[in-house]
Amino acid sequence: MFKHIKKSLSVLAAAAMVFSAACFPAASLAAAPAGDQLIGTLEEDDLFSDRDLRQEADTSQAVFYTVSDGSGVTLDSEGVYVFSGSAKEYSIIVDAGEKDKIQIVLDGVSVTNTTAPVIYVKNCDKVFVTTSEGSESNLSVTGTFEKDGSTKTDGVIFSKQDLVLNGLGVLNISSSDNGAVSKDDLKVTGGTWNISCSGNALEANDSIQIADGTINVTKCKNGIRADNDDNDSLGYVIILGGTVDITASGDGIRGTSVVRIDGGDITVTAAEGVEGTYILMNGGTVSVTASDDGINATAKSSSYEVWIVINGGSLSVTMGRGDTDALDANGSIVINGGNVNISAQFAFDYDRSGEIRGGTVVVNGEQVTAMSNQMMGGGGRPGGGWGQPGDGAGQPDGGWGQPGDGAGQPDGGWGQPGGGWGQPGGGRPGGGHR
Repeated sequence: MFKHIKKSLSVLAAAAMVFSAACFPAASLAAAPAGDQLIGTLEEDDLFSDRDLRQEADTSQAVFYTVSDGSGVTLDSEGVYVFSGSAKEYSIIVDAGEKDKIQIVLDGVSVTNTTAPVIYVKNCDKVFVTTSEGSESNLSVTGTFEKDGSTKTDGVIFSKQDLVLNGLGVLNISSSDNGAVSKDDLKVTGGTWNISCSGNALEANDSIQIADGTINVTKCKNGIRADNDDNDSLGYVIILGGTVDITASGDGIRGTSVVRIDGGDITVTAAEGVEGTYILMNGGTVSVTASDDGINATAKSSSYEVWIVINGGSLSVTMGRGDTDALDANGSIVINGGNVNISAQFAFDYDRSGEIRGGTVVVNGEQVTAMSNQMMGGGGRPGGGWGQPGDGAGQPDGGWGQPGDGAGQPDGGWGQPGGGWGQPGGGRPGGGHR
C-alpha cells in the first residue's frame, strides 16, 4: 500500500495551498496546485498493492469454517480464512497482531445478525474481504447496532483498520445503518457489491479508493462517503475504474478534501451528486441526476482551495426543477477538456471565477464557450438567461427556457416576464441566490 500518500498528505496539502496562493491569485484559473499527490500525477500502483489487486485468494493453507447459529469465531493470527454456510447471529471478529494481514474469503455464505456486525475488525494491519469466483453471499444486520465499549459498530462490515474489498463473486449487504465501514482506508478493487442500507453504503475516515469492481447502491441515505473530522486533509475519494451505480436520498459521492475521478462508469441519482472541497475529473463516464446540486465544491477542508476542475472524460448532469445548480463551487470552476452535457435551470454557480478553456460543453441542448454565473445573475445562456421572451411578453412553451413566441403562458417553463427568473441579459434579477 502506498503508505506515504497518507502520512505526507498534510504536508503536501499545505504546500499546495502556499503554492496556489503565491502563484495563482484570486482571479486565476489554475487547473491544480502543484506538488500534491492527490491532484497531481497518480498511478494505480501508487495506491494499490499487488495483493490489493489480486482477485483470488491462495487457499492452499487456508482454514475453512462453516457458519452456525448463535456462534462466531475470532481470527487472531495472519492467514486466509474461508467461510460458507448459513446462520443467524454469527460474527467474524478479527483481533490479530499489528503487522498481521487477514484475508476473509466469502464462499456462498449467508449471515443475518440483529445488533452486531457480521465482520468486525478490531486489530490487524489490513483485512481483505474476498468473494470467491462464481459465489454469491449475503450479509445483513436488521436491528440497532450495539456498541462495543466506546466503539460504535455501525456497519455490517466494520473495520478499525485498512479494509480491502475484492474478489470474483457477489456480496449482497443489507443494513439498518451502514454497509461497509473503515476507520482507516477502504479500497475496492474487484467483485460485485450490492448494498442496501439506511446510512452510508461505503464509509471511511481517511479515504475510499476504487480501482475496479461493481458497486450498486440502493435505498441508502448516502453512497460513498469519506469524512475525517480530525484531519481535514484526509477524507478523500479516488476512483480510477470500475462500475458505480448509486441511488441515495442524500449525497452520492462525498469527500472532506478531494474527490478525484480518473476513470470508471459512474451513475449517481441523489440530492447532491458529487461533493467535496477540490473536485477533479480527469476521465471516466459520469452521469449525475440531482435535486439540489449536481457537482458541489464547498469548503469542507482547510487544506485545499475550493475548485471544480474538469480535464477529461464525459460528464452528464441533469437537475430537477427549482433552485438547483449543475456545477456549484464556493470557489472556482474550470473546464479544460472532456465532454460536459448539462440539463438544468442554472448550469454554473461560482464565487470566484469560471472559465471554459477546452472540451465540449452543452447546456440545455446548445453548445456554449463561455461560462455563465447564476450567482451573478446569469441563468444559463450568456446574455440571455433562461427564459428569453420573444417580445418581452411571451413565455416559453416549456422545458428549460427556450424563447417563446409571445403567445401565452408556459406549460411549466422557467422564464417569467417582468422580473421573474428569465429576464433578458441574465437569470435572477439582483444576483440570484446564495
